[in-house]
Amino acid sequence: MKERLVKTAVGLLVAMILSVFMIAFVAAPASADDKQSAVQLVEKSRFALDSFMSDSAMNAFHDLLKRARGVFITPQLLKGAFVFGVSGGSGVLVARDEKAGLWSGPAFYTVGGASFGLQIGGEASEVILLAMTQRGVSSFLSNSLKLGADVGLAAGPIGAGASAASANLSADILSFSRSKGLYGGISLDGAVVATRGDWNDAYYGKRVNATDILIRRAVTNPDSEKLIKAVERATKRK
Repeated sequence: MKERLVKTAVGLLVAMILSVFMIAFVAAPASADDKQSAVQLVEKSRFALDSFMSDSAMNAFHDLLKRARGVFITPQLLKGAFVFGVSGGSGVLVARDEKAGLWSGPAFYTVGGASFGLQIGGEASEVILLAMTQRGVSSFLSNSLKLGADVGLAAGPIGAGASAASANLSADILSFSRSKGLYGGISLDGAVVATRGDWNDAYYGKRVNATDILIRRAVTNPDSEKLIKAVERATKRK
């Protein structure tokens, strides 16, 4: 009984932490700096992708990227821990139109997660998620999703000897991360990804949602050209 009450209390506290995080990042009113922040995130995302592509330990990532239907990039996912671990950051998603062979986006999101355990310390990671299925892409079209629950998630193979053949292709999304030279050091299972509507609106200059951006291709922004071209080059790399 006592153990059950402790677990319930822990669950409620974790939920409160996540709620505070999501309110701070998602429900915040739009500001004059939203567009600039969105532009900077797109540029940082391009640098993160280029960094992954130049890393010899990411050979499997290079091959799997060619098959991906969507690429979600979080250039800096912060994780702080003191008994409770809380992680968070912002990211962008670009999606491939299979028929036209073109990439669209980006759409903007926040990532937040919490865990409980005996841990202390903090880290910042670069994270890229590859949506390998249409279900994986479609999951990002909702206002929020929980990785590993609403959509299948698996860690991608990392290392100089790793290959795409060892990837869990039954998962909708494969995750790759780097932290201070270490690989795969952060788990996103259970993390909540939510659309960042204020940044989407500011970046495209009108009220839009993820479907408008990624599926209907109803809006574009010239500031995304470098990121889109970087993704296109990466998918065509031999």
